Amino acid sequence: MSDYRYLQEQDIPSFLAALRALGNRVLVPTLQKGTKESVVFTPWQEGDPVLVAKATVPAKAAVLPSCETLVTYKKTKNPDNYAETSLTLTETVEAEPTVVFASRPCDAKGIAILDNPYTKGIYKDPYYMAKREKLVVISLTCNSGCETCFCHWVGGGPSSPEGSDILMTEIPAEGTKAYVLQPITAKGKEMLAKSALKDGESVVALMNEARKAAFATLSPKPDLTEAPQKVAACFANLSFWAQETERCISCGACTYFCPTCYCFTITDEGEPTSAQGGRRLRSWDTCMSSLFTREASGHNPRPSKAERMRNRVSHKFATYPENWGIFSCSGCGRCISQCPVGLDIRKIVLHAIAEAGGTVHPPKQEEAKPAKAAPVQAPKLEEVKPAKAAPAPKEDRAEARAEGKQTPSANDTEPARSPAPRRTAKKRGFIKTSLKKSGTRRR
Repeated sequence: MSDYRYLQEQDIPSFLAALRALGNRVLVPTLQKGTKESVVFTPWQEGDPVLVAKATVPAKAAVLPSCETLVTYKKTKNPDNYAETSLTLTETVEAEPTVVFASRPCDAKGIAILDNPYTKGIYKDPYYMAKREKLVVISLTCNSGCETCFCHWVGGGPSSPEGSDILMTEIPAEGTKAYVLQPITAKGKEMLAKSALKDGESVVALMNEARKAAFATLSPKPDLTEAPQKVAACFANLSFWAQETERCISCGACTYFCPTCYCFTITDEGEPTSAQGGRRLRSWDTCMSSLFTREASGHNPRPSKAERMRNRVSHKFATYPENWGIFSCSGCGRCISQCPVGLDIRKIVLHAIAEAGGTVHPPKQEEAKPAKAAPVQAPKLEEVKPAKAAPAPKEDRAEARAEGKQTPSANDTEPARSPAPRRTAKKRGFIKTSLKKSGTRRR
């Protein structure tokens, strides 16, 4: 029997039930109705409908929850001397076996991008690592590209294997939908071996044809080989970033819908001397907010939206590649489709390349390559069609204001604020804490 498995649409519920029987929490795309319908990942229960549509929000929360408890703490008074108190800290590293079903390759690659800073940096994050080690990602390859996706610009594609444990590809079938499941990692291979699915070796050729057809639907891509250098070269050109972000309203939607953004804030809540005690939370945050970098003194090193967008784009296409060798962008296109004013990060990057005097080469014809059943490194970027040069930058806003020619918009620069009261402990970035457990200190 081969490693490939064959799954018909009507058998998906029984497959998911078998995964749950193994003790897994199974996250599937679910339609949520409201003012605007959305597709989000929720735990599947037997009898729930099965949806394989692309999710509005990626499954990033499987490894990086929107809010999680890091530590609980409690203060206790010495009954013999009320002037003395002791503080007990309890670390809460929690994780349960989880399967993400019908994620898309761009979202799985997003998890692979998160792996670098959280598991391979100087300080490894135990909360992230615990969840990652118990995660299996089953990705549904895309049948075609769409107007806003650009996975192939950043080294991906409709069937990219990065971050996935199993790739699931739809193939033609008479009277129903059917899928071929291909293991990519050892975890994926083990999971398929334990399943009762039929062998899929006889339809592997159909799988390869479907993937090749999907790749053929993609538009020509620009060559981003020079992007890290040229985006970095534009860092000091604030007038360029001001021009690119004129329409931005700093809502942060681009970051909250992104599978690769990982900014967070740390807050303490609760009363440590109460019966419940207190807890330290890590929650998603957005670097597009003026409050993200505002210090307790009231000083803000990134007071304008131009500076905040510069930070976001430069991180994804300059500093992250410098540290890890790949872009911190999977090309899912959500920051474009969910932006209320229609900002397009693709245009910003191409304009930055042109602004810094870079060139974009003509496209090369390329074909889809079959995914290998092994951990795969991100493919190298290839050459593509030329991009139009960016229009000449407008006059620098700061200079214009100094000369009285221009009044800043309400959203362009944050107003002066007095220092905020320091009632809550806040830190940003990775944390290295010493925890007191059973009278011992741990580092």
